[in-house]
Amino acid sequence: MTIIRRASAIGAALTATACAAIALAPAAAAAEPTAQRATAAPKAAAAAKYNGACGGGYSVVNSAQIGTKGTVFLTYNSATGKNCVVTVRTTPGKAVHMTASLGFASSTTTVSDTGYYTTYAGPVYLDARGLCVTWRGEISGEVAGKNGTNCGSLAANRH
Repeated sequence: MTIIRRASAIGAALTATACAAIALAPAAAAAEPTAQRATAAPKAAAAAKYNGACGGGYSVVNSAQIGTKGTVFLTYNSATGKNCVVTVRTTPGKAVHMTASLGFASSTTTVSDTGYYTTYAGPVYLDARGLCVTWRGEISGEVAGKNGTNCGSLAANRH
């Protein structure tokens, strides 16, 4: 769980840096020749799109971007009460180490899919009706996810 917190802190630092860069951009752009301005701005990383790997009836209820490498998606099927997690790469390619994991926020039950994949890891499923879940994705050592989120409206107690 420390890795997830560290990734959040890095994300906050990157957001602060990006905001500072945006605030300074008008002054910097005024000093550049017009021809250089057109090519100087870097493109923002596109987030991976949910690929439907969890199957019919599942809708995305939460997601977390894994740097520029991809996105982890938390989905839910209201008919079955099951959550599903899938980690999707932004740009598929050579197989890399990936993980998709999902667990109860208040216990040690976790299901995960870990391996070397070209496009996505998962899906992994868990019946978490009425409970909070902890979910994460990993691509080549970079991790994102959330702890104890998407709590159901029912007060259930599982051991």
